[in-house]
Amino acid sequence: MTFSIVARCARTGQLAAMVASSSPAVAARCAYARAGIGAVTTQNITDPRLGPAMLDLLARGLSAEAALAAVQAKASHLQYRQLTAIDAKGGTALFSGAHTLGVHGQAHGVNVVSAGNLLANANVPAGIVAAFEASDVADELGARVLSAMQAGVAAGGEAGPIKSVGLVLVDKEAWPLADLRVDWHDEPLTAMAALWDVWRPQMYDYVTRALDPSAAPSYGVPGDE
Repeated sequence: MTFSIVARCARTGQLAAMVASSSPAVAARCAYARAGIGAVTTQNITDPRLGPAMLDLLARGLSAEAALAAVQAKASHLQYRQLTAIDAKGGTALFSGAHTLGVHGQAHGVNVVSAGNLLANANVPAGIVAAFEASDVADELGARVLSAMQAGVAAGGEAGPIKSVGLVLVDKEAWPLADLRVDWHDEPLTAMAALWDVWRPQMYDYVTRALDPSAAPSYGVPGDE
């Protein structure tokens, strides 16, 4: 039903969460990230409360592993959940409950974690992690996680077709640098790649517009030449 990546850029400190699913609007309930704090996914039979709860624990200074342990101590129906987390230092944590659906897997590497359920094969998360680790650290984190998720599809992806995908990318400000979603599409990763190509060249301009409007570039629309 879902496979995902959470990752950190060692060069910039940016954090990202990206998820894909056969269900609609997957990112609305599964992908969470907070600037300078961490990134989290909560998936399988999803409890969306766990994403903000994990980020709150990370904000208190807990590592990804400690935050996961704290959630495990209190969360109900945990054996139906699949969780991943990365903290601002690159520490990782993951959990797949006993009732995780179908073929499932999980993997972690340097600054990256991936997990999935109802997969075509259990090696999909390892393929995602390997692709991320092989990507160029000089590139934007959003591009790197997108490429890693495309590698996950090439490795088999879900047992059935994916229909939605979402990316949350945070940098230094309180709002996301990117919050992009394809909520229902026959080729959602292809549509997401096209959306990223539109957003990437201008995403930092929107930060400038917020912080220093006098230095903001034009919008490039009629009336704002």
